[in-house]
Amino acid sequence: MINTKIYKAVYELAEKLMKAAAKDDRATFEALYAELQAICIDNEHTDKDHPEQWETLADFTEELEDALPIYQKALEKAIAKNSKDHMASIGFSMAMLQVELGQTDEAIEMLQHAKVSANKIEDNELQAEINQLLEKLTSNQDPNFDQ
Repeated sequence: MINTKIYKAVYELAEKLMKAAAKDDRATFEALYAELQAICIDNEHTDKDHPEQWETLADFTEELEDALPIYQKALEKAIAKNSKDHMASIGFSMAMLQVELGQTDEAIEMLQHAKVSANKIEDNELQAEINQLLEKLTSNQDPNFDQ
């Protein structure tokens, strides 16, 4: 379970990051991103470490190549906690990036793992999204789907 205080801080930073991005306010976005990154780094290898903060950091990492290793770190932490919700959502996010980067085989493999995790959670919408993307990729359709 994520520490409530940290969850609240991460959630509030995510909301502020979305607002800054919407306004195209680079300075504010970068300052907030640095704050979020500091929370992740400060809590790493402590009992406050949690995949959610790393997943959020990856969500706001603008360079796809930079976001993937952060998602990977989040995924490893989710696997260590056996958090099926996080394993499914992080796997789906990673697969989406891999599709954008042209890494279709890696995306398919990631989605297959995410699907297994998603079968054990209650988020039907996420399950459907994983299945839909997996179906598109494995049937050789254009992976550049509409979001």
